[in-house]
Amino acid sequence: MKAHEVRDLTEKERQDKVGDLSQEYFNLKFQLATGKIENPSRLKYIRRDIARLKTILGESVDKERSKSAESTNESADKA
Repeated sequence: MKAHEVRDLTEKERQDKVGDLSQEYFNLKFQLATGKIENPSRLKYIRRDIARLKTILGESVDKERSKSAESTNESADKA
């Protein structure tokens, strides 16, 4: 999943995707431990996708915080 694809998703879809990928990652790690994994390189890609999603989720939280801080500063300046 590319970064621009992740940015096109809504916040809820991103959180759902993180949950789905985390579950898939857990299942693959379990298969790895039991020796029944078909594609061990998939672990790497899932881990990266989770990190990419969490990074973009964090960016959106930072944007919201900066917007609220700006509005708070503007209202404090008016007072």
